[in-house]
Amino acid sequence: MLEFTTTFRIRYSEVDPSGFVYNGHYATFYEIGRTSAIRQMGLSYKEIEERGVVMPLLYQNFRFHSPAFYDDLLTIKTRILEMPKARITFNYEIYNELGKKINSGENALAFIDKDSHRPLRAPIWFVDVLEKELAKKK
Repeated sequence: MLEFTTTFRIRYSEVDPSGFVYNGHYATFYEIGRTSAIRQMGLSYKEIEERGVVMPLLYQNFRFHSPAFYDDLLTIKTRILEMPKARITFNYEIYNELGKKINSGENALAFIDKDSHRPLRAPIWFVDVLEKELAKKK
């Protein structure tokens, strides 16, 4: 299993009239966690696309445990639990500054050829990056 952590602060524009973070923003929070995890492994979405691969979302689910509020500093833990084949699944947990779980969920992305729009198996170079990261964590 690979785990990556990143933090971010809730902006006023992300809060609804009830004072809670609007639920629609959690998809963006997962994207923050996912792109940060990919960067921490030494890749970027830009580089992945330059190599001819796009990664559209296949599904996403959320579980809301507790509200988050304006100016909260949140920590996203992003996990990859298994090596990808034709898709990669990310698991997420979001915590507030007190360590209370705010949200959890997962999403899966496909590997698609940028030009033909056909599904691909996970590129060897992508799997190599994951395996190197896994070796570092052992």
